[in-house]
Amino acid sequence: MPANAVARAERAALCDLFLETGPDAPTLCGSWTTRDLAAHLVLRERRPDAAGGIVLPFLAGYTEHVQSGVAAQPWDQLVATVRSGPPVWNPTSIAQIDAASNTVEFFVHHEDVRRAQEGWEPRDLDERTVRALWSTAKGLGRWLGRRSPVGIVLAPEDGPAAGGTERVKGGLPTVTLVGPVGELVLALYGRVTRGLDVQGDAASVRAFLEYPR
Repeated sequence: MPANAVARAERAALCDLFLETGPDAPTLCGSWTTRDLAAHLVLRERRPDAAGGIVLPFLAGYTEHVQSGVAAQPWDQLVATVRSGPPVWNPTSIAQIDAASNTVEFFVHHEDVRRAQEGWEPRDLDERTVRALWSTAKGLGRWLGRRSPVGIVLAPEDGPAAGGTERVKGGLPTVTLVGPVGELVLALYGRVTRGLDVQGDAASVRAFLEYPR
């Protein structure tokens, strides 16, 4: 099985959902519609000259300009470009790098679309997906949690570390995130919905939920 099997599966499922919901459906990415999210994914993989604004505020204006142009493509064409994956010149076209870069990216954005629709239910993730997500959760937690005003402990209820804990951000007071691995990953990105228990005193829980990712 290829190293990027989960990343590829999440990409395909997201593209199927894009076609099902259409280009104007809401997402959990702020004010972005599905069209905006699809354009972001294309820009991220195919426009390195403009992708810098995703993380560097002083480049954000140029990134938004290019992303708007990408978003103007016909919807079916835009989704097909996302589905086709990175071009051969992009390092993420290599399976191992794709797995490291895109497993969580496409899982989170798949859920961003799913959970913005009425009547959504949590998915029962297969063992392969849970393991792939957990393999990146510790490093992800240290990166995304670096600005957290409180310590963060992950307590997965499934996967290879079920029943254990992993501290990803030091400091006191501390919150403990208890739930399935998929919910822990989403919480690290600021997507906290049902299925996750954030344990700690009220002020610490509020500080965790509100700090900027």
